Formats: sequence, structure tokens, C-alpha cells
Amino acid sequence: EVQLVESGGGLVQAGGSLILSCAASGFPFDDYAIGWFRQVPGKEREGVSCISSYDGDGTTYYTDSVKGRFTISSDNAKNTVYLQMTSLKPEDTAVYYCAAGALYGSGYYYTCTTTQAPAVMWYDYWGQGTQVTVSS
Repeated sequence: EVQLVESGGGLVQAGGSLILSCAASGFPFDDYAIGWFRQVPGKEREGVSCISSYDGDGTTYYTDSVKGRFTISSDNAKNTVYLQMTSLKPEDTAVYYCAAGALYGSGYYYTCTTTQAPAVMWYDYWGQGTQVTVSS
């Protein structure tokens, strides 16, 4: 059974920090990129960050609004990806989802790149989400 389980969300004051975890199982972890997405009511799910090491280069991406504040990392031995979030802003309030997208086939070119945000359409497996609320 494929599982992606997010944890670490919660309520934090502006300027604070949280670390989200995404524990993955049931699929070949090393053959998939892991993306972090967020969504607020009434808006489309937004790609925040992604990480892949399919080519051994440790490709990462951060959307402009979080660049310099968020850091994605992977512990492959634990099949777990983390999103360290610092200097949080009220605008970061959202449900955060982790997702896995295949790096084989067309996914090699699109799933996680350095130049554009991860896109929902390229991700195959999704967690249930964890709420992050940043108070002003």
C-alpha cells in the first residue's frame, strides 16, 4: 500500500519555524521525486518545493515566495522528506501536502526541475495534508 504521511503542522506565530515531515512507503522511493504543495480555500494547489536525486545531483526547487526561508531535505534511509520552514508569514497559512512523482518516463523531464514549480499533474501519490497556521 502506498502511503505518504505528513506530520509537523500546527499553529505558529509569524516569524516562527516548523519542520514538516513526509514519511513514504509502498513505492520505490529513489525513483520518485517528492514535492511539497500547499492549498488555501478557493485557490489552486501550489507547488512549493521539490527534491529529486534520480540523476545523483540532488535537484531542488523553491517557489519564489519561500526561497531563502524554506529548506527541503531527504533522508533516503528513512524514506522521509522534510520541509524546514523558517521566518513564517501569515501568507504561508495553508494545508501542506507532500506528493510523489515518478522520475521515469516523461517524469524525468518534468516532475522536479530547477526552473519551474512542481505541477500537480506530474505527481502520482498524495498525502492527506497537514495544516499550517501562521498567526500575525
